[in-house]
Amino acid sequence: MEDPKPEEISHPPMDQLQGFEYCIDSNPSWGEAIALGFQHYILSLGTAVMIPTFLVSLMGGSSDDKVRVIQTLLFVGGINTLLQTLFGTRLPTVIGGSHAFIVPIISIIHDSSLMQIPDQHLRFLATMRAIQGAVIVSSSVQIILGFSQLWGIVSRFFSPLGMVPVISLVGFGLFDRGFPLAGRCVEIGIPMFILFVVFSQYLKSFRTKDLPILERFALLLSVMVIWAYAHMITAGGAYKHRPDLTQIHCRTDRANLISSAPWIKIPYPLQWGAPTFDAGHSFGMMAGALVSLFESTGAYIAASRLASATPPPAHVLSRGIGWQGFGILLDGLFGTGTGSTVSVENIGLLGSTRVGSRRVIQISAGFMIFFSILGKFGALFASIPIPIFAAIYCVLFGIVASVGLSLLQFTNMNSMRNMFITGVSLFLGLSIPEYFREYTALAHHGPAHTNAGWFNDLINTVFSSSPTVALIVSIFLDNTLDYKDSARDRGMHWWVKFRTFRGDGRNEEFYTLPFNLNRFFPPS
Repeated sequence: MEDPKPEEISHPPMDQLQGFEYCIDSNPSWGEAIALGFQHYILSLGTAVMIPTFLVSLMGGSSDDKVRVIQTLLFVGGINTLLQTLFGTRLPTVIGGSHAFIVPIISIIHDSSLMQIPDQHLRFLATMRAIQGAVIVSSSVQIILGFSQLWGIVSRFFSPLGMVPVISLVGFGLFDRGFPLAGRCVEIGIPMFILFVVFSQYLKSFRTKDLPILERFALLLSVMVIWAYAHMITAGGAYKHRPDLTQIHCRTDRANLISSAPWIKIPYPLQWGAPTFDAGHSFGMMAGALVSLFESTGAYIAASRLASATPPPAHVLSRGIGWQGFGILLDGLFGTGTGSTVSVENIGLLGSTRVGSRRVIQISAGFMIFFSILGKFGALFASIPIPIFAAIYCVLFGIVASVGLSLLQFTNMNSMRNMFITGVSLFLGLSIPEYFREYTALAHHGPAHTNAGWFNDLINTVFSSSPTVALIVSIFLDNTLDYKDSARDRGMHWWVKFRTFRGDGRNEEFYTLPFNLNRFFPPS
């Protein structure tokens, strides 16, 4: 059966998302680009503060240690973002700290040999060095799979249908970082959510000198308003007699970041001492690197769509994973306390602002590096209460999830095969990680609880990630269930021209490396 003509379809499929004022290789004015870059920097602070705040105290670190880890995470994140936008996929993606490494990191923190150290600061340093060693070894997973082009070969089995659950759960799978966190301080979380939606959606037609200022800078404006409001109610004594947990989440003067931050501090490799290496720790951390790889794959495809680019060819996707692995190596050398992945919230902001410019993200990387060195100024912005960020995540994670659902336009959803694969992958991608989380909360350890710690970390890490479970299920089913007779139903004919670097002229336009470096990374 022939495909209907485009004029016969109410909403014809589009391999590039329309409606963007600036796509991946077009740039706003310098003033607007700098303001947008600063907005992406502010958004990146949420994860940069959240991960060290959770981990450093468990490691025995002080407020000073926490601030140094936050500075280091932002500094290395800025470097990795520049590397990714210049030499990796060249997509407008911010690279930040990854939650995928949390399970093996907690396993290292609770290692009996480290827990026995009586001095808290010495325990922090010993734990950080152990984490560094494991992260350095784990980086080899992405470096090898990426630069060897093995991941590019694997990606040729991906279809629009198979990637729908993966990309959708890159966003939906982070639901616990949305309203559950915003609801810890509803008096600032809910107003932040409402104000951001009003500015970015209902008032987006408001223009100043032909600039849709409320839509373009909704995040920056709403954060300023709600942050000032939170400071006023804090100064007014609204939380004086409230529980400690409420004060921690709501007050603007409880983070203890500004007083602990140095005026100027440049993070440097091995600042915590020489890394230590343990085979068990390293194998567990490799699971985190593998999960980061799966999640980033979905995130890169989402970013390409929200930058109004074509789907990244196999060679470009593999190249990006290789450079991301190099970024994880830098994480281990500098001691960020975790590994790297693509920042999902910053991808969502591309859709919210309708600006997918690569230059904007590179400017945001400059802010990350600059403010991580000027500790007091960076700590001022990092002291924004977490519920403010969580309220924004409720919108931005949803935008990324909808990008995954948008790939259904390339598939035949009148096919029971496709409905089965999509439904089962989405359901298991949510259900299995929820089982692992609930089990861990009740038993204080994951479902995998054998004498082999590395095996426990591997299983508990992999199956706690929604995109990873969705990728395993959907790609397996999509390539084994009646796959020979369903190429068109899967949407393969839409993506085949983008599988190779020179398969479509737009690929070279979006993904060619600068300085004629393609000769060192020859396209497939």
